[in-house]
Amino acid sequence: MRLLVVEDYRPLQQSLVKGLREAGFAVDTTRDGKEGLWYATSNEYDVIILDLMLPGMDGLEILRKIRTQGKKSHVLILTAKDTVQDRVTGLDLGADDYLVKPFAFDELMARVRALLRRSYRQKNPSIKIKDLRLDLITQKVWRGREEIQLTPREYVLLEYLAIRAGQMVSRSDIWEHVYEFSSSTSSNVVDVYIGYLRRKIEREGKPALIHTVRGRGYLLGETP
Repeated sequence: MRLLVVEDYRPLQQSLVKGLREAGFAVDTTRDGKEGLWYATSNEYDVIILDLMLPGMDGLEILRKIRTQGKKSHVLILTAKDTVQDRVTGLDLGADDYLVKPFAFDELMARVRALLRRSYRQKNPSIKIKDLRLDLITQKVWRGREEIQLTPREYVLLEYLAIRAGQMVSRSDIWEHVYEFSSSTSSNVVDVYIGYLRRKIEREGKPALIHTVRGRGYLLGETP
């Protein structure tokens, strides 16, 4: 899914972005508050990871402005402040979660995954479509009893289709959620990766699971 990281401490910013990208997420990032607000209001993000102490504009002001503009991205606040009032203020302004520095990257990942499940009303950490099963925590995939090896980008694309199983997902929607703002990748990469998934997931003698909705996008699962 597509994330925004707004963090001014360069070592932490770099480690977060590296870890999230290795997990298959598309990540935009900035260390400046005003630029962070521009990213947050100009693009659609599944989760925004937001530091509070930022140059240009503090994190609470960014949060206030994006909620005023009606942006529904989940916001995970990062801060060194650990008072009850600080947490209450952030949550009252529309934050969805709060993580105090220092923190373990595994915990941040768990919180991001929980927010993503909330975004798509998917409380169960496992998704099953016919004989295809995804474990959203381990990011493992099976068809029947056979485990399927996917690259991080292939997995993220499949997960995005799976949480919207039975619905047509447009190419532009996939592009907005799976690729970064700075990506120089051509737009036909969506079709290319759908082809990769089909070769790995579809099995002779079994019903097709990935369907093309001509001129519109793709659907995972049974066609309506």
